[in-house]
Amino acid sequence: MHLIIKATGSGAGMLSHLLAKNPHNLYDRSDKEARVRIVFTAASDEETEAVIYVTPDPIALVKGNTAHNDITQYINDREFVTSSRFCSYIRPALGTALNGKPKEVFLPWVDHKFQLELSFGPVASNLPDHTIEELFHVLGYELELERGDAVYSFDLKSRSSARYIRLRGEQTLQRALRQLFILIPALDDDKHYFISDDEIEKIRRYGEGWLDSHPLRALILKRSLRFANLIKQFDGEESTPSSEKVAVTPAELSAEPKIRLNDLRYAAIAETVEGLAFKSSIVDFGSGEGKLSARLGSVPGVKQIWAVEPSANAQLRAIDRFSKLEDREGVTVPTPVTGSLFYFDESLRNKDIMILCEVIEHIDEYRLARVMETILAEYSPKVLILTTPNKEYNEVYEMEAEEMRHSDHRFEWGRAEFSEWCMRWTSSFNYSVDFKGIGEGSDAFGYPTQMSIFTKEGAL
Repeated sequence: MHLIIKATGSGAGMLSHLLAKNPHNLYDRSDKEARVRIVFTAASDEETEAVIYVTPDPIALVKGNTAHNDITQYINDREFVTSSRFCSYIRPALGTALNGKPKEVFLPWVDHKFQLELSFGPVASNLPDHTIEELFHVLGYELELERGDAVYSFDLKSRSSARYIRLRGEQTLQRALRQLFILIPALDDDKHYFISDDEIEKIRRYGEGWLDSHPLRALILKRSLRFANLIKQFDGEESTPSSEKVAVTPAELSAEPKIRLNDLRYAAIAETVEGLAFKSSIVDFGSGEGKLSARLGSVPGVKQIWAVEPSANAQLRAIDRFSKLEDREGVTVPTPVTGSLFYFDESLRNKDIMILCEVIEHIDEYRLARVMETILAEYSPKVLILTTPNKEYNEVYEMEAEEMRHSDHRFEWGRAEFSEWCMRWTSSFNYSVDFKGIGEGSDAFGYPTQMSIFTKEGAL
């Protein structure tokens, strides 16, 4: 993770004074979480360039994190990407420039607009290229996006969320840094800290003079503050005309919390299972922490539940959840199974019901055919229940056209795509299929979650 600040033209040499760093010395500081180094690769009156490079301690990134119990805690991009962590690491080193308080003799240069080139990355963002471009173009920057030099034999590079960003424009150093300290965490959208009232003050201070007039202000605040009450509190402190504020309706703020979509999915699946004639044995593939499996244990007529999950961490949480069901009368305690859709398990064949709740969208599309063939031909359940997001409904959430609901989703389908894909399997494997919607429906966009129910011919 790095940030390169380059100033050219008359007065470029003042960059080092505003940063309060000697261009002839290496700045090298370490704390318990990261090592921050600043080196000047050029230092003249016409061109000055400072390279800020951060090396986090990979152990410190996960130390004390009790949410993980296996090696998956180490498998992430947090050690490499320019994110909210990066901003927190370099903030002490750039405090003088961010606050605009160099030595008194250099104060007049705080408001001087330099010809700046700002390069940073990699940034792991689920925002599409055109949205990133719009975020910076309106601030007066020319923007270049790069995805590295690696050569692949398949179309992966063009779809990568990791990008390097280079900005060019005329701006004061203080404002340029403040813009980055708001927009870099908004791009990454994975805060490493609890979002509280302190975040409001930081955004208010760093966003002064440019954020209110930004056409994507609502998106920036949504990705920075996340919660409607914090967004409302931010707007309450500002003098922004109401027409420019984030659209947060009074109903959203005063009403009782809505039932979570995940809970609605579980309720819909449980209701479907309860209405089936055969439901003695159930396989819950991709069972995660076991919430759905535990709920199905209370459905009358269910005798056996296999909760199949590849993540050891999730399985440990599921085992703890299932242990609390053991003394409950009339409840079937699920059996945890470590497994995957890509590894055939003979013991799971010919069960009454197989469930894939929000699973298929996490699988590459080209691998789905093999998954469905294995399920319908080899496992051959009497009923197969699938749920997946409805891409059309993302517009209700005011998401960008190319944006997905989760960073791990390989795809998201609209209603027609999902229906066509499901119908493809009915004739080949003697199944019929019905469709239902889950969640709050929209006349134009359908339901947030779409569910298909495959029934084996002659089974019911």
